[in-house]
Amino acid sequence: MLLQVGVLRAGLGLLAVRRARWPCRRTHTSTQNLEHKPIKKVMVANRGEIAIRVFRACTELGIRTVAVYSEQDTGQMHRQKADEAYLIGRGLPPVAAYLHIPDIIKVAKENNVDAIHPGYGFLSERADFAQACTDAGVRFVGPPPEIVRKMGDKVEARTIAIRAGVPVVPGTDAPIASLQEAQEFANTYGFPIIFKAAYGGGGRGMRVVREYEELEENYQRAYSEALAAFGNGALFVEKFIEKPRHIEVQILGDKYGNVMHLYERDCSIQRRHQKVVEIAPAAQLDPHLRDRLTADSVNLARQVGYENAGTVEFLVDKHGKHYFIEVNSRLQVEHTVTEEITDVDLVHAQLHICEGRSLHELGLKQDKIRINGCAIQCRVTTEDPARGFQPDTGRLEVFRSGEGMGIRLDSASAFQGAIISPHYDSLLVKVIASGKDLPTAAAKMNRALAEFRIRGVKTNIPFLQNVLSNDQFLYGTVDTQFIDENQELFNLKPVQNRAQKLLHYLGHVMVNGPTTPIPVKAKPSPVDPVVPMVPLGDPPAGFREVLLREGPEGFARAVRAHQGLLLMDTTFRDAHQSLLATRVRTHDLKKIAPFVAHNFSNLFSVENWGGATFDVAMRFLYECPWRRLQELRALMPNIPFQMLLRGANAVGYTNYPDNAVFKFCEVAKENGMDIFRVFDSLNYLPNMLLGMEAAGAAGGVVEAAISYTGDVSDPMRQKYSLQYYLELAEELVKAGTHILAIKDMAGLLKPQASRQLVGALRNRFPDMPIHVHTHDTAGAGVAAMLACAEAGADIVDVAVDPMAGMTSQPSMGAIVACTKGTKFNTGISLEKVFDYSEYWEVARGLYAQFDCTATMKSGNADVYENEIPGGQYTNLHFQAHSMGLGNKFKEVKKAYVEANKLLGDLIKVTPSSKIVGDLAQFMVQNSLTRTEVEERADELSFPLSVVEFLQGHVGIPHGGFPEPLRSKVELERGKTLHIKALALGDLNKAGQREVFFELNGQLRSVLVRDTVAMKEMHFHPKALKDVRGQIGAPMPGKVVEVKVKAGQKVEKGQPLCVLSAMKMETVVNSPLAGTVAKVYVTPDSSLEGDDLILEITE
Repeated sequence: MLLQVGVLRAGLGLLAVRRARWPCRRTHTSTQNLEHKPIKKVMVANRGEIAIRVFRACTELGIRTVAVYSEQDTGQMHRQKADEAYLIGRGLPPVAAYLHIPDIIKVAKENNVDAIHPGYGFLSERADFAQACTDAGVRFVGPPPEIVRKMGDKVEARTIAIRAGVPVVPGTDAPIASLQEAQEFANTYGFPIIFKAAYGGGGRGMRVVREYEELEENYQRAYSEALAAFGNGALFVEKFIEKPRHIEVQILGDKYGNVMHLYERDCSIQRRHQKVVEIAPAAQLDPHLRDRLTADSVNLARQVGYENAGTVEFLVDKHGKHYFIEVNSRLQVEHTVTEEITDVDLVHAQLHICEGRSLHELGLKQDKIRINGCAIQCRVTTEDPARGFQPDTGRLEVFRSGEGMGIRLDSASAFQGAIISPHYDSLLVKVIASGKDLPTAAAKMNRALAEFRIRGVKTNIPFLQNVLSNDQFLYGTVDTQFIDENQELFNLKPVQNRAQKLLHYLGHVMVNGPTTPIPVKAKPSPVDPVVPMVPLGDPPAGFREVLLREGPEGFARAVRAHQGLLLMDTTFRDAHQSLLATRVRTHDLKKIAPFVAHNFSNLFSVENWGGATFDVAMRFLYECPWRRLQELRALMPNIPFQMLLRGANAVGYTNYPDNAVFKFCEVAKENGMDIFRVFDSLNYLPNMLLGMEAAGAAGGVVEAAISYTGDVSDPMRQKYSLQYYLELAEELVKAGTHILAIKDMAGLLKPQASRQLVGALRNRFPDMPIHVHTHDTAGAGVAAMLACAEAGADIVDVAVDPMAGMTSQPSMGAIVACTKGTKFNTGISLEKVFDYSEYWEVARGLYAQFDCTATMKSGNADVYENEIPGGQYTNLHFQAHSMGLGNKFKEVKKAYVEANKLLGDLIKVTPSSKIVGDLAQFMVQNSLTRTEVEERADELSFPLSVVEFLQGHVGIPHGGFPEPLRSKVELERGKTLHIKALALGDLNKAGQREVFFELNGQLRSVLVRDTVAMKEMHFHPKALKDVRGQIGAPMPGKVVEVKVKAGQKVEKGQPLCVLSAMKMETVVNSPLAGTVAKVYVTPDSSLEGDDLILEITE
């Protein structure tokens, strides 16, 4: 009262009386004079992690707990952690509910609550709340109301500090009442200045103003934020100290005048005046400065008779001078680091002091408090550092924390399925790391943050990791401008999020169906094929009899000595792989097999197994490929069978262990396989040698195949020159191949190139049988094969006429007819080829849904440019139609050329052709050019096949891996996702369905918009990014103020509206000058990110 009337002498007298009383109070701290009143039930008038922190302390002390929650917090964890939980603030806005004192007191009284802990924020520094608790007969876990009032009033706290001899920053003596007062202060002290909320902290209501033009807008924003956060918009103004350290001292006081400190914390790493990382003790702090800070803190607390926990905050300038800022008469967010270095449980201490215990009784003596190591706290928030720390909201689809030695987690809303709303603070979890020193604690923190997996919302974890790796942070000192002056902290490593992206895609397919509908509407033919007449008895002897009698070497000699051109029939495998997606069933193959055995016994072989046939049989036809081999062997005992063996890949798409390849070949030989065409998609010799060895060890005929690409007749193309093929052939012959094959998967062999290549091989290896395989994509296959025969080839591949041409092999009938009467006569009856063709012409109709002619009407000579293998050409064309890119197939083919160049000009055979195709489709789908792929390689999520190729999984390409692409692509090994779809949820109010999966054994779910249901629901329109005048919400939040109206002219940079999210306000400014055409929001409108705010016409 004396101070209020301004009588200075009386005021000083009052302080003197208080000082005189303290020794008396301290002398009555013996156990017999203490008044203990145990607490049996505590309510926490707060939410989130601080509520849970207090509940845990209460449980440890045997105290029953009570939670309160707003209507928006019904699903929050803090209400589940308490013994009892009650709704407050029914019908009120989210923050207002926790500020509604009557409701809180009512719940406390109705449920026999002994004490209320305010936590931090909300009502924690409201003297009227502390008084309301006292008036209701409920203890307030904190200082008495009068001390809360004095410390909460920043101006009065400043006055007390001055009287206690504590240095302060120049500022107003009382809260300012108008903008004019702020202007007068600025005129007196100059800029920069800072507005601060008079009745709260935490960065709310705090704005730095550096020039006169910013003064009015920042005054309004600071006032509005303070009013929203603390229920009182009063502000005071201070001179802003540039680049200070922010040091605070933790204090404890009991009811008997005892006050102590628990050393300091460094809270200098801030953004928008909100602490991001806190450290205890402060790094490289001068011991004398530490003594002054702690002594001033204790003296200031004693000046007012401080009780319970509190924090005295200081700014320390670059000269080591410290200035008092404020006293936070509550528990701080960062109290955790003090607990870690002092081993003092501050919440326990708060509760015991509230019960009437003395510091001495609690074993808390100043001379016993020691600093033990170092502790760091990181506030993991749902904010996006890449967008100016804009708050992000949504559902936590995934939450996995980092743990382990030296790590403490304080959290509440951090669990899978939690909803992060825009109504409250963005804090998700506090991570506290402890170690012997700062670098050790930082290493533990970095490791823990790296273990976190948070999906569904953006977080500041990548930013925190950059801070923790910064040399200035680790080995120097930081100030409050640390973030602003170290822009490299914003060079954020992108989060891959592969698993969740995949789940979203799968969920979308489950809810809305495939977005790539099959374009083929054809139905299978109702007519069954008729099998031509087959004579009774055993089929005539064929080349297999030679193989069984003379072995692989004798078989090879017989083939080389044979007069005429030998044929291999691919109808049973590669032909239907190229034309019918490998879908022909064993049933239809078995029906025609006896006819082939009786009428084409002089075939070199029938290709009927291996490659894609193996996996398609199991994955799509649900047949056993081994049984197919056994049954066809029984029906065609006289003709050798040939299979495709992908070297070390066997019949798969990745390298297998050597013993697996050896065993596979052994079992294949036992079940009827004769000839193993061994190849490698990159002509990588070590992979081929493994396959050759395995086939030879099994007793099979080894046919080493050189995969062909390029054009040996073109002198301008030298990567795959004639010399390259001759040297490779030399190695294969040395390795012991029985037959030498040329595998021209794309059909690139032109007649002239055929003569050159086969002629050179025949001259180099006169006794070696030569076998040529090609595709007829360009329509020149027959001419090329005849040229090969003329140049010395012994065997060429063909397919029966209805299964030939286009991306399949050349026509059997055409080769038979063209060689008839020549020295290359095949010895095959053309009439029997016609009968054979009649069967397959009808049989092909049974597979109309898979027929390439549904989307592809002819071959194309552009294969000489794009070099797409035959079977893949068909698949790519089909996929382009499926993805709605049927009219862009030309672009897909062009992208294939560019993708091939990006990968270093590969030989394109399965699986290397798939790698090029995957990259080509990736480029088309994402509208990427070759240059853009190279420039952005370090941030793009490439197809897995491309990554594994660059890792060397399929071998080393001729000429090495492409650079700089390979160095830029992030190569990760050992990442396998096991996904199982579980269930589909009901439609929610937002037009979404929850889709449940099991991922690597853990439950995961994603929310997917139901596109059909959403057509019947109303949603706020979104701003279109390509429409210049549409202004969207930069973040989710609530509209506080709309500053313009329709028809109003605006200038570029003019404020349009103010958004509030997580108690922080953001001004949306106009990006252009023009006229407001339409406003789509009103005050209190709730917006999601990119919701349309207004439209401006230029």
